[in-house]
Amino acid sequence: MSTTAATEFAGAWTAGRSVRRTMLLMIFGLLAVALNTGIGYATAGTRAIPIVTGVLLCLAFATGVHLLHRATWLALLSLLPALFVLVGSVQLAPDLALKQRGLRQQVTIVDAEANGKRHTFTLHGTTGPLDEPLVYQGSSPGYRVGDTLTVLTDPDGRIALQDADRVDSAGKVTSLALGVVGWTVIALLAGWRGHVRRRTGRYAVAAF
Repeated sequence: MSTTAATEFAGAWTAGRSVRRTMLLMIFGLLAVALNTGIGYATAGTRAIPIVTGVLLCLAFATGVHLLHRATWLALLSLLPALFVLVGSVQLAPDLALKQRGLRQQVTIVDAEANGKRHTFTLHGTTGPLDEPLVYQGSSPGYRVGDTLTVLTDPDGRIALQDADRVDSAGKVTSLALGVVGWTVIALLAGWRGHVRRRTGRYAVAAF
């Protein structure tokens, strides 16, 4: 089939239109990362909000990939870098805040309680017991009564106390970068493959 005949399929796009749609998807991905990171800063200490908005934005990007590519597998693949975007955008703000203004102090674990996968450790510092415990969500916290560790506490009381060794703002920036790179590659692939599909009539659909 000639190129001229291929372009006659309903829903076929010109190369310029495919490039513009691809760029729009890439821009949306960048804006989604920036928006959810900003929401994370604005609601530091309450991770539920950026988690919800992050999930919705990641699903919106996957939907955009599907519309551009007209196949499900690439949209599902976009959820892998979406995990990096979600983790980075949600956790970057509290980690940065603790790094910048957190009070560092050495403490000893004097008591531990477990409720399912929620582990709560009572801490004792150099000036007495801490009002705020160390909370760990997971099956293997790695802490025991008698352990000594360094923690970071938020003087404003907005962000939960954290083990200083587990506060890694650089790692969260790396996670965001990996997510952005992954989404960019997927957007470019979706744009190219979607253009080919429309021109060959494999998916004759109306433009969006």
